[in-house]
Amino acid sequence: MSGELPVKAQCLPFRQIPHTTRLFADFLSWHPAIQPFYSRSPHFSQWFKDETAAISYDSARRARVADILERQNRAWDASPKTLENIDRLRHGASALVTGQQVGLFGGPLFSVFKALSTIKLAGEATHAGVDCVPIFWLATSDHDLEEISHVSLLGPDGSLQKFSASTRGLPDAPVGTVTFGPEIEPVVEAAAALLGDSDATKFLREAYRPGENYGSAFARLFSRLFAEWGVVLLDASDSELRRIATPIYSAAIERAAELDDTLLARGRELEATGYHQQVKVTPSSTLLFTIRDGARVPVHRRPNGSGADFLVNHETLSQSEMLRRIASEPEQFSANVLLRPVVQDYLLPTLAYVGGAAEIAYFGQGAVVYQALLGRTTPILPRFSGTIMEAKPQVLLERYRLSLPDVFHGPDVLRETLAKHTLPADLQTAFDRAESSLQQSLGAIQQSLERLDKTLVEAAANAGSKMQHQLEQLRSRAARAELRQSEILGRHAELLSNALYPDKVLQEREIGGVYFVARHGTELLRNLHDTLQTNCLDHQTISLSS
Repeated sequence: MSGELPVKAQCLPFRQIPHTTRLFADFLSWHPAIQPFYSRSPHFSQWFKDETAAISYDSARRARVADILERQNRAWDASPKTLENIDRLRHGASALVTGQQVGLFGGPLFSVFKALSTIKLAGEATHAGVDCVPIFWLATSDHDLEEISHVSLLGPDGSLQKFSASTRGLPDAPVGTVTFGPEIEPVVEAAAALLGDSDATKFLREAYRPGENYGSAFARLFSRLFAEWGVVLLDASDSELRRIATPIYSAAIERAAELDDTLLARGRELEATGYHQQVKVTPSSTLLFTIRDGARVPVHRRPNGSGADFLVNHETLSQSEMLRRIASEPEQFSANVLLRPVVQDYLLPTLAYVGGAAEIAYFGQGAVVYQALLGRTTPILPRFSGTIMEAKPQVLLERYRLSLPDVFHGPDVLRETLAKHTLPADLQTAFDRAESSLQQSLGAIQQSLERLDKTLVEAAANAGSKMQHQLEQLRSRAARAELRQSEILGRHAELLSNALYPDKVLQEREIGGVYFVARHGTELLRNLHDTLQTNCLDHQTISLSS
């Protein structure tokens, strides 16, 4: 596109966003305390050229994985650019990888941000002379159907509307095996009616239809949305990929006690430094799941005098039996969240992984597994994070003289804040004058008391604080009285909360990305890609001017 982009982005420090963990904030600032837990800083440009020398990737494995990726992506009607990228991978390119659960209708907005981040960073590496392709790992082995079976979209009145899919599948079955029946059609049509006619709506209808599963539908949608950049999609539940990963699964059993002890020690190190453990590890933990009667169940370890037995549900298996089953039926096994990235980077020549705050915490905890099994810890980079400001919320924020952090206090507090900004002008002025006069008077009193008796200064400060609190309380009561008289303020508060901080979480975590692409066209993806600031490691507010 030419001319001025219709989007503008500004950085908002994560420390101003609720629920930001100390670990994540310290990683972004590359605090000295966090550095022992990660192999590289979050500043990609500083190290990516050096990192290529650390990638060890067998040429035969490269050829097998490229064949599988070509087969998978052709099945999802991949673009010529995607097939070109697979060919680049086949002939020596590195991979810039991200991944996500395969949520309904493409999942929340941050799934789109993950793809764009990976595209942008892979492009920067390639432009600088390190050939690199973007790969999106579809977490089809996960079994948390409740988490991915719904998505929220915004209605024309600003309401938050949830869409859920009824599917046929066994409890705790891997989501890649859960197939849509005819019941998906009315859900798609209801979403299409809300979104209106657009390319994104067309893609949605083509992807989510009877006979598809969560993984294949997600892949078809993303294959179309990111066709221009040739994002390579990878279905992690592929039986051939599982067979290639057999050495990692076997090592997880052969070295189960060692890996568990190492993870327990890493957990203590994190907590001693003041950080949290993202995953609970116990002395009976292993890093594997297996399929039992169609359900995905964890493999536990039971130490004994000579080594360890393993438990799958109530069945006890020896180490040799576990290894035999992995060798004969690797498709029955999958990695837990700490082993999954290790499997990923055994299958791919990964230059770096792009993830969110939780994944960054996983990597800090699981780096010891990387070192034990691969001898190299893949660097992790923070994904792009942002809140899209459409026209109506922008107008309301400007009208009430607010910024995005004002919305983070929740809808109830926001309603009072809006009311404070709409009190009659003369009353606003009176409150402002009273506050200013009180501060001046208190300052003068404190100066005089300091000369008279310094022990009274603290008492004066406490008294002043109480008076200021009472004045603010009176202002709030006036605001609530105004609020009761104006229903429109309540509607505005609800619209701002739903659009920018729905259900008290960041917009990117709740509202489906397809909503914004349908509303503003696929060119929005292009504009976001071009505007995305990879040197901004914090949250970005993205204002749409049209």
